[in-house]
Amino acid sequence: MIALDYIDHKILTVLQQDGALSQREVASQVGLSQNACWRRIRRLTDLGIIEGYHARLNASVIGLDLTVFIMIRTRHHSEKWSKAFKTHVESIPEVVEMHRIGGDWDYLIKVVTKSMAGYDKVYQNITSTVELEAVTGLFSMETILENRPLSIK
Repeated sequence: MIALDYIDHKILTVLQQDGALSQREVASQVGLSQNACWRRIRRLTDLGIIEGYHARLNASVIGLDLTVFIMIRTRHHSEKWSKAFKTHVESIPEVVEMHRIGGDWDYLIKVVTKSMAGYDKVYQNITSTVELEAVTGLFSMETILENRPLSIK
């Protein structure tokens, strides 16, 4: 656990809301000089708290209208199998998230694609390449909350 002070919290909150802000704009919003703000952002990056910056795209506007959560159960839990599975899933461009989970299922994979045919292609790719015990897809009908900033209080 890394100790963060009030100013660090303010910087992280501002950057989560708009990562495209200039350092001058961030400094102004958190009440620091531009140089002091730059040093803090650099420190937060060096500590691995800030992992990078990216543009958040509207999937439906660019034709990616289908989001599917794939739940996978496997009988294999060796490190070798897990690494091979991870490498394979990472190679599928439609996969935007992958989590190893606890409970009745072993993995949760988020797929964003154009259509049911696009999902079927991903499904066939995953199921024909590695041995799995069970696979189910949960189709998102509406995104209610996504990419919410982390609460850092």
